[in-house]
Amino acid sequence: GVTETGCMGWQSARKHMILDIISMAETTMMPEEIELEMAKIQRLREVLVRRESELRFMMDDIQLCKDIMDLKQELQNLVAIPEKEKTKLQKQREDELIQKIHKLVQKRDFLVDDAEVERLREQEEDKEMADFLRIKLKPLDKVTKSPASSRAEKKAEPPPSKPTVAKTGLALIKDCCGATQCNIM
Repeated sequence: GVTETGCMGWQSARKHMILDIISMAETTMMPEEIELEMAKIQRLREVLVRRESELRFMMDDIQLCKDIMDLKQELQNLVAIPEKEKTKLQKQREDELIQKIHKLVQKRDFLVDDAEVERLREQEEDKEMADFLRIKLKPLDKVTKSPASSRAEKKAEPPPSKPTVAKTGLALIKDCCGATQCNIM
């Protein structure tokens, strides 16, 4: 009947679809190439996550610097008042501001240290990924000496801009409000 014909037609179409998928997989990419492509995508994901992390470090640093500078401005205004004319409350506020600035400077130091540790860890990951990709590319290089594989080999190296971005982000964190500006005295 109609149902059997429809069912047979669907099975036939399904069979053709499966054969198309198999032949597509066989003709376009070798398993090694698929694995390499997946590794590159993973690498790109890592780079994006790192960039997001760097931007968060930078935003935190900018906020800390702003807070430090605001407190320092208030402290300078209090310090400008002659000691004899200061009220008890003003003297207390002065001590309080010095403590707050000290804590924020310490917090910022920890932030800079964290950024440096993160940068060193990323360098190690980059080296491991480059080694992995180099090993993966060697057998492919022998099989196909095409321009595509030489392009892939060039891409396998960690992007040259990446360490620069990390250093730039770190430099920005270190120099945001300047070493002298962040000192309490």
